[in-house]
Amino acid sequence: MAVTSEVQVDAQFETLAENKPIVRVVLDLMRRKPLGAAGAIIVIVMILTAALADFVTPYDPTANSFADMTKAPGWVHWLGTDQFGRDMLARIIYGARTALFVGFTSALVGGAVGLVLGVGSAYFGGRIDLMFQRVMDIFMAFPLIIMALAVVSIFGTGAQNVIIAITIPFIPRCARVVRSSALAIREVPYIDAARANGFSHSRIILRHMVPNVMAPFLIMITAFVGQAILLEASLSYLGLGVQEPTPAWGLMLQGGAEEYALTAPWMAIFPGLAITLAVFGFNLFGDAVRDVLDPRMRSQ
Repeated sequence: MAVTSEVQVDAQFETLAENKPIVRVVLDLMRRKPLGAAGAIIVIVMILTAALADFVTPYDPTANSFADMTKAPGWVHWLGTDQFGRDMLARIIYGARTALFVGFTSALVGGAVGLVLGVGSAYFGGRIDLMFQRVMDIFMAFPLIIMALAVVSIFGTGAQNVIIAITIPFIPRCARVVRSSALAIREVPYIDAARANGFSHSRIILRHMVPNVMAPFLIMITAFVGQAILLEASLSYLGLGVQEPTPAWGLMLQGGAEEYALTAPWMAIFPGLAITLAVFGFNLFGDAVRDVLDPRMRSQ
């Protein structure tokens, strides 16, 4: 019954794509997944704003203006200025570049490594799989933030080291999820046929198993990006992430959240809202991707 429902859903999508223009298809998907569409809009607007930051804001996010220190939001500076007179809107927009760069790089690299390790562990099985899973258990015993703090303490601060610190904790989590799907794929007949034809292990893993676990992999990636943005902001807030004068949301909170909480609250409110909205958008979009790609959700 589940297979039949999945085929029916696929047929409906194909018919929809053939008989309706792309705008109608998008509108129908928005109607069926309104929260996912809202998340996608947030993500798209964030990406476009970060990509066009040089044209969106006329202010330099690193330029100090001591005559404009801690100015309240107004017509000149829409979101006010910080303690150094830097435009808050410009720093938030350019901070989106930092958040997206760290988020996407960490999620893609960590997810790709976890994908290969998880599929390889499921394919070989036996002692290799047993030893691999015990190593993954050790890494997963630590919360994400604790593992990231440990890595940063070893490699130091900076954007590149933050990416490494966030990537490493993602690898075992992605590998565990991918492995569970790869275990079922390993038993299907075409894998046995590939072995019988003398295909190499790497060819079977990369060309026959990896494409069939892309659905859970993509779901994990969309979830990882939001987590990576939150982790980067947390590390920057603690002074262990991106350093001044690079615009970063967590760094903006560190500079204005406590000392200026009463006299200039916008210094903490707007970066906090940016972090919340970004993570919220990626989580909504990730849930929609899961509903579309997961056969169990599509059949409901």
